[in-house]
Amino acid sequence: QVQLVESGGGLVQAGGSLRLSCTASGRTLSMYTMGWFRQAPGKEREFLAAVNMNGGGTLHADSVKGRFTISIDNAKNTVYLQMNRLKPEDTAVYYCAAVFLRYATSNAGLYNYWGQGTQVTVSS
Repeated sequence: QVQLVESGGGLVQAGGSLRLSCTASGRTLSMYTMGWFRQAPGKEREFLAAVNMNGGGTLHADSVKGRFTISIDNAKNTVYLQMNRLKPEDTAVYYCAAVFLRYATSNAGLYNYWGQGTQVTVSS
């Protein structure tokens, strides 16, 4: 079992930055792929970024490429999402997820571990 805990959400003004963290416990994540997703009220869950913890590559959604960056700290069993130049439309609950996989994937259906989510609110 893998338990995921997100942190770092909050209220920020448009144009600002936040860094989300997702720390895993229960298993070492060296063979896992970690992903970040978000869901705004009334909208479907949206893929943002993914990284394979064992060098299997990274993916970023076109919608956030250049503004959001995923990174990892294997020693801390933690994955980060650096979010810059935030916009009001980035307001959502942000989730991290994990799957035992050798490559990064945007397919939410493959992820079998999910965190509880952290709220990000961007004011205009």
